[in-house]
Amino acid sequence: MIFARPKAPSAGQKRGVRSIITSNKKKTTYQPRTYRHWVEGKDLVAFNVVIKETDLYIRAGIDLTRQASRIVHKYRYQLEGYISGHPDFARSLKPLAVRRFAPDIVKEMAQAGQAAGVGPMAAVAGAIAERVGRDLLTYSREIIVENGGDIFLQVQSRRTIGIYAGDSPLTGKIGLEIEPEATPLGICTSSGTVGHSLSFGKADAVVAVAPSTALADAAATAIGNRVGGVGDIDKATEFGRGIDGLTGLVIIVGDKVGAWGDVRLCETGT
Repeated sequence: MIFARPKAPSAGQKRGVRSIITSNKKKTTYQPRTYRHWVEGKDLVAFNVVIKETDLYIRAGIDLTRQASRIVHKYRYQLEGYISGHPDFARSLKPLAVRRFAPDIVKEMAQAGQAAGVGPMAAVAGAIAERVGRDLLTYSREIIVENGGDIFLQVQSRRTIGIYAGDSPLTGKIGLEIEPEATPLGICTSSGTVGHSLSFGKADAVVAVAPSTALADAAATAIGNRVGGVGDIDKATEFGRGIDGLTGLVIIVGDKVGAWGDVRLCETGT
């Protein structure tokens, strides 16, 4: 079982080229990523790749640390290069058009931001997770990449993605069952109560599911920004339903849950 620990919703604004995958900071107590080790099943090899702000937890058929590190460098180089010449890409809180010659990962982020109505950097963690994961499929039939609460996965057997929702009593109690035929898939989690990023919402967890991990990332941010409390679950769900390409979502506020789309909730038994 893989637990998805949320990041706080970001409007997509970043501070310069160095903050390539991190949202605006707010003062908070450091929270170690212990959720990464709430994993059932020893059939995959787990390893970490940390390059600057990029901190990936990866599971694959074999240890692919060297290959993953090379891939992360490749995509960071593309993003940093584009941002150095187009700083608005890193700062925009709203959807932003990009140059025709922009790298594909930049175009993908811009498209995700456009679909969800947020800045392109709201999709950066999901975009990196998917790009790294897809490239690693050359070496392993199964790949799970987690990047700050955003997951790309291609699996050969049923997997359970547990949901970490901070102080909610539902943390570790419910999850999503993912069938192999539904993958490759992006599952991204955003929160207004967990993490250190700029937050416009108060949901304990918003989980967005889509074939595009970049889109799921941007959608989780946009939906989370619309949840100020339990009373906003329905309207935020309705907003999420209108995001083209999104296939499912889950919203948790305290002990209340809202869900829509192609998601199969299950008890995780933790």
